[in-house]
Amino acid sequence: MKLVKNPTLADSICDLRSRKIKTVFFNQINTLLDWEKISRIIDKHYTKGKSATGTPSYDGLLLFKMCLLQTWYGLSDYEVEDRVNDSISFGYFCGLTIDQIAPDHSTVSRFRTAMTKAGAYEKLFKEINSQLEQGNIIVKTGAIVDASVIDTPLKPKGKTTHKVTQDREDEQEIEVTKEYAESVDTDASWLKKGGKYYFGYKKHHVTDNEGLVLGVLTTKASVNEIANLEEVLDTADLPKNIPLKADKGYQSEKNEKILKERRLKNHILKKAKKNKPLTHWEKKFNKLIGKTRFKVERTFGGIKRWFNGGIARYRGITKMHTQNLMEAICYNLYRSPGIIASNCKI
Repeated sequence: MKLVKNPTLADSICDLRSRKIKTVFFNQINTLLDWEKISRIIDKHYTKGKSATGTPSYDGLLLFKMCLLQTWYGLSDYEVEDRVNDSISFGYFCGLTIDQIAPDHSTVSRFRTAMTKAGAYEKLFKEINSQLEQGNIIVKTGAIVDASVIDTPLKPKGKTTHKVTQDREDEQEIEVTKEYAESVDTDASWLKKGGKYYFGYKKHHVTDNEGLVLGVLTTKASVNEIANLEEVLDTADLPKNIPLKADKGYQSEKNEKILKERRLKNHILKKAKKNKPLTHWEKKFNKLIGKTRFKVERTFGGIKRWFNGGIARYRGITKMHTQNLMEAICYNLYRSPGIIASNCKI
């Protein structure tokens, strides 16, 4: 028979401290954002009628706030329903009184599906970024581009032969035979990178010089990010004459031409060629650019570490794009209070 441990005074103090930290953060987000503008975008794409039982449906803003909580804390639809019902700070952030019940998991799922089909998350991402830019949190004095692989557990099953794209080899494919788990995601694809095999997607980010996400593109894993720089840049509204930083894999004549046409300064890392090593000044250039370029990698790492990101939660590229947009929104908001505090010290 197992003993049930009763909560101690220390447990209660830790719980109150944790609740206070969450409450402070939620109050900061509520102060930072103009929820009315966000609510208007949601209302255009999510109609609030009545449920099958005749009761009024839940407000779209409440459901979007539950999606934010879901991403920040790495929760499933079932878990976010429980946490909003169980946590005073979660319920208060969503606008619920203590006697109100949170929407169930199926309502959250239907909301996400409806908003995804309408392409509304892209508009919400742009609106929130616009507000952060107005508050001098996002500052577009430079941009960084990079991509990260998102693995999905829904891989092909059995011992069969699959086509795998070698990372940054222009549409070059190799044959491999390996034992994998069951797959139901036909939108994903294979990628060989660093000697390892991945099955899933790529998220391509454009960030500012502090790593805040300005644009998001989602592709299957086999897509070569070097060849689709123009598509990635289309996701972000970048001003003219700012530097664009990227690792040396993006260096190509085509990309140089794209940056010139868009009037962006080419700060892509220099790449040594056969029988033509980097010059002294090219090495110094790479070292200088590297001091800022790494921040996009910090963004990928932060999303993975803080929100349990980096793993596909949904099936299909459209829903995966929603996941990537929500993670970008949550990352930008998560870092915003710290950036405001840092700006105040200057």
